[in-house]
Amino acid sequence: MKQLLEFIPLVLFFAVYKLSGIRDAAITLVVATVVQLIILKIKYGQIEKQQIIMGIAVVFFGLLTAYFNEVKYLQWKVTIIYALFAAILLIGQFVFKTPLIRKLLGKEIELPDPAWRKLNLGWAGFFVLCMLTNIYISQYYSEEIWVDFKSFGIIGMTLIATLITGVYIYRYLPKDKD
Repeated sequence: MKQLLEFIPLVLFFAVYKLSGIRDAAITLVVATVVQLIILKIKYGQIEKQQIIMGIAVVFFGLLTAYFNEVKYLQWKVTIIYALFAAILLIGQFVFKTPLIRKLLGKEIELPDPAWRKLNLGWAGFFVLCMLTNIYISQYYSEEIWVDFKSFGIIGMTLIATLITGVYIYRYLPKDKD
């Protein structure tokens, strides 16, 4: 339910963009994101830090996009968020000597330290790839293609990265001796 709730603002953004353009889509995205955060708070009692950061970025860049009727602000939001995620993972690993992916997944699975470091670097690299792909598409393709990429391409990339993560982690999972 929680994951489905997180996709609703994006789906509404895409639908309104196709029907009415970027200004109305940006307003819809902002309103849907605020409503989403309120529902998360009521239903789960708290909002995760990542969701708060994303919510603030969506409201800020979404309102700029709506006010100026210019998609570049939302395009920069995507770039900045992915750069921020990559930087946080890399700083955690190289400055604080802690792969932050372990903090996210460490309660569910147990991996050796080198595996956590590789996984952390892999996700940092993934966020850099998303950031660079977003920059490329936003600069060299039409607004409509960028909206399609933002709505579906990034989800596809994330799904592939998650599957690769699962395959990587699988080798470290305990084996049944049946």
